[in-house]
Amino acid sequence: MTLILGLTGSIGMGKSTVAAMFADEGVPVFDADAEVHRLQGPGGRLVAAIEAAFPDTTGAQGVDRTALGEAVFGKPAAFERLEGIVHPAVAEARQRFLEANRGRPLVVLDVPLLFEAGGWRQVDKIAVVSAPPDVQRARVLARPGMTAERFEAILARQMPDAEKRERADFVIPTGGSLEETREVVRTVIACLTSAEGR
Repeated sequence: MTLILGLTGSIGMGKSTVAAMFADEGVPVFDADAEVHRLQGPGGRLVAAIEAAFPDTTGAQGVDRTALGEAVFGKPAAFERLEGIVHPAVAEARQRFLEANRGRPLVVLDVPLLFEAGGWRQVDKIAVVSAPPDVQRARVLARPGMTAERFEAILARQMPDAEKRERADFVIPTGGSLEETREVVRTVIACLTSAEGR
């Protein structure tokens, strides 16, 4: 029986770094964001559907994420339409991943909006990646093209970090050193793959 760990965390919390640590320890990881990039990249199977719904947001390199972001930013109906295109395709890819790794003791589903989009119902345990607010803010504002306004808008769509931590089975802190975080990841894996943790 494969145990499914949902890995989530708000923007700038270090979730991608933690997901890579699970992979380094030999745990299969499904990265929902990477799958979206693949589906929207050059030759990706969602490019035509996105162009039809949001004209002039794609090109030879696939979806222009900046143009698409502007087309849906602050427009709930447009954002919902985009999710209606993307979510089913990601769900299919996730199912293929789970089938390919059936029989493994532990797999990780790395899903940014695990709570917000209802994905928490499809996992056995939840790990939330968390860092202090000032660390989170500094990380996000250092990203190219990020503004304080956009950061606040993204945060507004995400469940507050405190609530995520409350609902988690494990909290993985990323405010300290990478080695400290890696130790917590190893502890989580040990706990979930031992007979008592399952």
